[in-house]
Amino acid sequence: MKTQDIRNIAIIAHVDHGKTTLIDSIFKQSGMVRDNQQLEERVMDRNDLEKERGITILAKCTAIEWEGTKINIIDTPGHADFGGEVERVLDMADGVILLVDAAEGPLPQTKFVLGKALKLGLRPIVMINKIDRSDARPDDVHNEVFDLFAALDATENQLDFPTLYASGRDGWCTDDLNGPRENLHPLLELILKHVPPPSNDPNAPFRMLATLLESDSYLGRVLTGKVYSGRAKVNASVRAIDLEGKFLENFRLTKLMTFRGVERVPADEIVAGDIISIAGMKNTSVADTICAPDVTEPIPAHPVDPPTMAVTITVNDSPFAGKEGKKLTSTMIGERLRAEAETNVAIRVTESAGRDAFELAGRGELQLGVLIETMRREGFELSVSRPRVLLKTDESGRTEEPYEDVIIDVDDEYTGAVMEQMTRRKADLTDMRPSGAGKTRLTFLAPSRGLIGYQGQFLTDTRGTGIMNRLFHCYAPYKGDIPGRRNGALISTEQGAAVAYAIFNLQDRGMMFIEHQTPVYQGMIVGEHSRDNDLDINVLKGKKLTNMRASGSDEAVILVPPRRMSLEEMMSWINDDELVEVTPKTLRLRKKHLTPQDRELAKKAAKKG
Repeated sequence: MKTQDIRNIAIIAHVDHGKTTLIDSIFKQSGMVRDNQQLEERVMDRNDLEKERGITILAKCTAIEWEGTKINIIDTPGHADFGGEVERVLDMADGVILLVDAAEGPLPQTKFVLGKALKLGLRPIVMINKIDRSDARPDDVHNEVFDLFAALDATENQLDFPTLYASGRDGWCTDDLNGPRENLHPLLELILKHVPPPSNDPNAPFRMLATLLESDSYLGRVLTGKVYSGRAKVNASVRAIDLEGKFLENFRLTKLMTFRGVERVPADEIVAGDIISIAGMKNTSVADTICAPDVTEPIPAHPVDPPTMAVTITVNDSPFAGKEGKKLTSTMIGERLRAEAETNVAIRVTESAGRDAFELAGRGELQLGVLIETMRREGFELSVSRPRVLLKTDESGRTEEPYEDVIIDVDDEYTGAVMEQMTRRKADLTDMRPSGAGKTRLTFLAPSRGLIGYQGQFLTDTRGTGIMNRLFHCYAPYKGDIPGRRNGALISTEQGAAVAYAIFNLQDRGMMFIEHQTPVYQGMIVGEHSRDNDLDINVLKGKKLTNMRASGSDEAVILVPPRRMSLEEMMSWINDDELVEVTPKTLRLRKKHLTPQDRELAKKAAKKG
């Protein structure tokens, strides 16, 4: 295959604007799927968590053939917390398809990924998706996209972008709103015409930049990246060097793979411009250069934005430790976290001096929560602290903290409640405009600190109808104290199985997190107090049994359903003196110090300190 017969394109968009569904339709229409072959929905979301949450977490490559040209397609995550993946994979692309929802328009992550693509000099194809929505406003969204390009300092060449209107789910697109709605052929033809072939020299020495690293049960460590120059055949000798040009290892290319559909297929020879995978290298990682033995200059890689949020992970030391998981020790936890940090450049792992705790730093609660949920499913037990933002000091010695752009779409009647809450959290309103259909779009610049734990309150305030999107903006001066959770915790005083009768009598004290027969222990948080102080309660106290019967004393006990929280919601709900206990089957909330005496001593020590 010649370099001229290759196109490398990334699909970028805000979360849930339809990237992965569009790729499903491209597969079916490009002949990569047989008519009798069953293709599961969102075929690129292979990870269990991706399927459950309906979001793309890991960037992935695939390839189709169209009119004799191989089109490598890179599916990227749309959530800001996984931005580290997006930044890296754009290095492999020579063009991008920017997908925008026809009703929601450009959102924070649209701005983030488009900004990265424009800086790399890529010329996007704009695709306004979901135009069959009842609230679609394609013309307005097209104007908003143009304004966004201009705001991001796009060149004249980039501003002259082609636009398609589409329904990725139904598998059609058109360059005219009134045009035929038959198939996705206009997109595939536009890719061949608009996206340049890779400008890589096939006659220079072999060089490839490792962009993605994953673990495969059959192949071991698999590195995927773009060949920047030269050719390579099976059994050729190569070496690996890091970003500074330091030697890492020598290697023989025993297995070369390219992409066809969703599968990797073996290749005897690869050429400059193609995206390939190499298996078996031990010391080479993301951002390293794999090259011919005489090459000494590494391929420059783009720096990844630093983490802005961290949690502390410690060994689970609750009374129920070891009942469900097999991986309990700090050594096992540390090895797993370090292995993750190697493949995921957007996170950072730091070990404490006493080697009994690890600081896990990343882009946000969702990214950290996804890793912890993955470890939980692998059989780990651990304790997780409340997320905290990572502060910096500027040149003049002032403390700085991360700020985020927050775009909120909300029904008009709830704008007052949202503005009051955001103001409490030290956010500044930067824009407010009607977005049609009785909704308002509010834009804030807010300290990340104030947004921790706000999602649940936001959904309550907007009766579940509001949509909030966040994106890291910058580091700026520290804004002072921000009030945390207003309500205290209801804490169990005993160990055993909770009793319906006791829960029933304690329901007026606050919202319960447990139900009848839930195992509890002393110091475990079983509910949220209706007041601002913590309250110790006994949820094991059954009804006193006597041989006397009184009329009306045997009515059925009716319990209010307990409040269920996801892992990320629990992490955001807890205070600094509380932990989330994570085990393979159960998530629990607890106090760091389980007995009232220890909690009192810790309070006194904190005051002295």
